[in-house]
Amino acid sequence: MIPAMSPRSSDSSPSGPSSPRRRYQLRGNALNKQIEDLLEDACREGAADEDIDLVRQILVTGVHLLRDETSRAELKLVNSALKELRHAFRVFKPYSQLRKVAIFGSARTVTEHPDWIHAHEFAERIVRAGWMVITGAGEGIMGAAQGGAGRESSFGVNIRLPFEQGANKVIAGDSKLINFRYFFTRKVVFVKEAHAIALFPGGFGTHDEGFEALTLIQTGKSEMVPIVFVDAPGGRYWRDWLEYVETHLADRGLIAREDLLLFRVADSVDEAVNEIEGFYRNYHSSRYVGGKLVLRLHVAPTDVQLEALNDEFSDLLESGKIERTEILSGEAGEIPHLPRLRLHFNRKAVGRLRGLIDRLNGFSEEAAPPSDARRREIFETPLSEEQVEAEFEEDE
Repeated sequence: MIPAMSPRSSDSSPSGPSSPRRRYQLRGNALNKQIEDLLEDACREGAADEDIDLVRQILVTGVHLLRDETSRAELKLVNSALKELRHAFRVFKPYSQLRKVAIFGSARTVTEHPDWIHAHEFAERIVRAGWMVITGAGEGIMGAAQGGAGRESSFGVNIRLPFEQGANKVIAGDSKLINFRYFFTRKVVFVKEAHAIALFPGGFGTHDEGFEALTLIQTGKSEMVPIVFVDAPGGRYWRDWLEYVETHLADRGLIAREDLLLFRVADSVDEAVNEIEGFYRNYHSSRYVGGKLVLRLHVAPTDVQLEALNDEFSDLLESGKIERTEILSGEAGEIPHLPRLRLHFNRKAVGRLRGLIDRLNGFSEEAAPPSDARRREIFETPLSEEQVEAEFEEDE
């Protein structure tokens, strides 16, 4: 049965219970009743009340869009975006337990170029290690990576452009090829599904994807993942870029010096593969529960190691200490067998958080299997009651 609607409900935010607030609904009881009847007919058995309420809000938003006299172009944007995301979620869902690396690079790189050869070799190596590969489905570096990975281990996340973006022959026609109208929905899928990012030399799009990933991690909106910029041996493409970032961003204080820890520049396939595999040697995943960051691991630190971590990384903490914890109720039963650490992270020193993860990875002697994955977390930031009320406004 669909839970009965009430004018007010007690919701919980990532930081804990909030005061009761209005349910996001329409003012007219007749329309609300029709939405409830639709949910009753469409709901799958065993659906969580929280999930049903989110779908209720989607339906209410759709009605609001009509009543707001939203333009046809804006309605098409919302409609297409929602359908694209739903389709992408369905495509990736059967492979959610396998880690995936997103590979970016120029669509114009020719097959004889060292960058093309190294992208092909990198994809081949990472798939042999048990990973899958996501590319933009085009030619050049993307085609090289798709060819190295093979059709079975590949996803194509294609963007419809008026030029140079037909799907490469490896992924064309495959059920794991997704075509997007909009860059922003495509980026959401990359952020959600990629457990690592490898960037080979490319143009505006490659730099855009690299900076987007760094921005989301730096600002705490996306779970930490390894980001590696791959040059050919002796190549200067990313080395010159790194010099620019160090000189014009870090030295001028436009980014924190510790932000340079969020990525690596590699000049060999071995170095790139080791960077990605090493990131998950012990670290598994993370999420916020009750306002605190929970790190899932394969091997828990000893008492001596935990004390050393608290001494070295005390600057990460808003309060308290880094402590062991069992699985928490707010984790929805995810991977219950793994040990955990919990800390009141200040959400500022993200580069130092990467240092903590690197230190934890040093506690494991064997690499963890890439088949024990989960989808990346996109972190929410709690809103004030006033901000929430602005979102929950009624129709006139």
